[in-house]
Amino acid sequence: MERSKSLSVGRIVFCAVFAALTAICSQIQIPLPMVPINLALFSVHLCGAVLGPVGGSLSIIVYVLLGLCGLPVFAGFSGGAGVLFGSTGGYILGYILDALIVGAITSKWGTSFGKCCAAMAAGLAICYLFGTLWFMWITGNALWPSLLICVFPFLIGDGVKIFLAASLTGRIRKSLHF
Repeated sequence: MERSKSLSVGRIVFCAVFAALTAICSQIQIPLPMVPINLALFSVHLCGAVLGPVGGSLSIIVYVLLGLCGLPVFAGFSGGAGVLFGSTGGYILGYILDALIVGAITSKWGTSFGKCCAAMAAGLAICYLFGTLWFMWITGNALWPSLLICVFPFLIGDGVKIFLAASLTGRIRKSLHF
């Protein structure tokens, strides 16, 4: 019984650690006019694959709630409801779905490099879908211009993030005994 309790506490601690990692990775960025390039998705993919669907999505929910409360955890040290419900807020909310999907797929299929890459690509696709639809709704842009602004410029970098996160997942899970 004690071991089960300590694992629960340990997972909660790692949820907090991954929420902090996501906040840090959000600040490592290349600012662009509409949507900044940052490393947040690297952390989102990693926390889903390492912590599973519940822990991964909980970690990102904590990150989102911290930003909603006004803490400067979003890209460019921003925070608050204006950012979360602005044109790029759909991508931030999409992080929750990404972590949930990555965690669910890797929990079912395993965490080998190839399976992690596939799970992370699926999570990214859902994040892109949710974020782009949100962006279109807020800005009134059509699909093609929205894809040119919000998706196409990020594909190569997001592929690199998937590669790096998938490469680290097994090592981190092994060291944490997950």
